[in-house]
Amino acid sequence: MSDILEPQTFRVTRADLVRYAGASGDFNPIHWSERTATSVGLPGVIAHGMFTMALVGRAVTHWAGAPDAVVELSVRFSKPVPVPDTDEGTEVVVSATIKGVTDEGHTRLSLTATCGGDKVLSMSQALIRKR
Repeated sequence: MSDILEPQTFRVTRADLVRYAGASGDFNPIHWSERTATSVGLPGVIAHGMFTMALVGRAVTHWAGAPDAVVELSVRFSKPVPVPDTDEGTEVVVSATIKGVTDEGHTRLSLTATCGGDKVLSMSQALIRKR
């Protein structure tokens, strides 16, 4: 079994980063200050890793049909998500391939998240409860 699910695309702007910082309490300046981000070797302001993971969670929830259908979600952060200071921001595209069904009937997904064609997460997977 190897079905590909329809990709989900999420726009990320600097305003989203400000809102996420307020909600999470993570005010690290790499998420809002170009000067700080580039001084530590980043390409510019980057999205919070957990914000990126939350976007993946939204996609998995969409595919699963309900938030309580997500049994497991795991990711590894492999590249930052640069967010330019424009109205358009950037896009994160989340895709999934069905890798199989467990003995309990849960569906295992292999997940990919990209930004600008670069893979920003690795070893990402989810387990969703059958409907």
